[in-house]
Amino acid sequence: MVFDYIVLALYAVAMVAIAFYTKNRSGSVNDFLLAGKRGLNGWMTAFAYATTYFSAVIFIGYAGQFGRSFGLASVWIGIGNAIIGTLFAWLVLAKRTKNMTQRLSAKTMPEFFEKRYGSTKLNLITAVIIFIFLIPYSASVYNGLSSLFEIVFGIEGWIVMIALAALTALYLFFGGYFATALSDFIQGIIMIIGVVCMIICFMNAENVSWDISKLVNDPNLTWFTFNSDSTGIYGSTVSLISLILLTSLGVWALPQTIHKYYAIRDKKAITQGVVVSTAFALIIGFIAYFSGALSIFFPETVGVPDANVIPTMLSVAIPAGLTGVIAVLILSASMSTLSSVSLASASVIAVDIYKGSVRREASDKQVNRVMRILCLIFVVISVVLAILNEAYGIAAIAYMMGVSWGTLAGCFMGPYVLGVIWKKVTKPAVWSSIISSLVLTVTLIFVFGFDKNGWDCTVAVALKSGVATSPLIGVICMVFSLLITVVVSLMTKAPEEAVLYEAFDKPYEGEIK
Repeated sequence: MVFDYIVLALYAVAMVAIAFYTKNRSGSVNDFLLAGKRGLNGWMTAFAYATTYFSAVIFIGYAGQFGRSFGLASVWIGIGNAIIGTLFAWLVLAKRTKNMTQRLSAKTMPEFFEKRYGSTKLNLITAVIIFIFLIPYSASVYNGLSSLFEIVFGIEGWIVMIALAALTALYLFFGGYFATALSDFIQGIIMIIGVVCMIICFMNAENVSWDISKLVNDPNLTWFTFNSDSTGIYGSTVSLISLILLTSLGVWALPQTIHKYYAIRDKKAITQGVVVSTAFALIIGFIAYFSGALSIFFPETVGVPDANVIPTMLSVAIPAGLTGVIAVLILSASMSTLSSVSLASASVIAVDIYKGSVRREASDKQVNRVMRILCLIFVVISVVLAILNEAYGIAAIAYMMGVSWGTLAGCFMGPYVLGVIWKKVTKPAVWSSIISSLVLTVTLIFVFGFDKNGWDCTVAVALKSGVATSPLIGVICMVFSLLITVVVSLMTKAPEEAVLYEAFDKPYEGEIK
């Protein structure tokens, strides 16, 4: 156990060292958000993207909960994340996003919407939506880590969350995106080593009777054998497909993931990024969900809460001396996500609201200072929500993430994805997507909640059940966003040629062909 604490201490020291090493690389807003004018190479961008994509939620929330629910079929979620959420996303969006944001001089998603569609109001409303709905996602990451450390190390969850928040805030406050990317690269290497060690330990665990046929022949498993519970809108088949689509397509329109395309260096870096990020996602995603599926062979996981499945397996299977390494794996996955989410949230308030609406004459230095402070504020709010969620059981970890991803992707899927591809997307179409997706999300939460429990149940019961369908709701909203964006764009006046020239055709130095 002493060795495990030494590993954790060394990891913390490394993150502090990165904070001080990079503190001189974030003097301007551009440096803080985009790591300077040159941008980052493909390896660093790929690791930054992939480690932001995969956090403690995938190991503690998703892999534990859905690995146990769907068994071997859950690995399709990880495969979908690698193919749809990484490979296809990079091929479709990376070059287009880099070129368009450079032409428009846009550093954030709200700023992109403002300049792409010529609306300062769009800037303001998207900034508010991003800040609000990234908070539950960040809180879910903290909750996932607290579950791990409480079971494996016996440390109270709130202590872990506060310590992690302090460490994340430190290197983010001093180093900005460059510090985040550098730490992501180191954390990505740790994650790969950690998951390989983890699966080897699980497969070699003592007192475990292996019968792999159980993973295929279990009558409750979707896509292998169907029963009455697998069909219908709330059945396991729809649930699994919804999870694959939400976690794979959702990242196409999340501000913390598409931000990585803004700062990539050149065409060569994009080519590297496609290969490296896809390979990384395939390794992490497959092993995470396969590990969750193995929980049926660990009797200790029977009856434990979903968030405790993987931590319980770790406490049983990981030998002394490796626990610290695996804990650092989960820490690495979480800190990379937390720093990216915090940076995305703080930037939209500082750049798009403070500079864009409140104090337009603010200097670059003032905006930079406000952004650093907002990073700290966002971290504090997320930790408080996570502690409250743990104390009162507000929502399961996986469903907190589902609400966050589903709402953001539902609002922005059409306006952003189609906006970088199709010239005919109009401002009314963007407003239609954002407003209708927000209304649709809230409506479906209550409709599904009452439908599952009976229309005479209480609002609280309906709300809890409705939130549990968040993956399905998120997918519905994403599809709806794409459809309504196309329909309204075809029915409304086309954007002005001058606006389209600025976004699609204006040449700039270093343009990626």
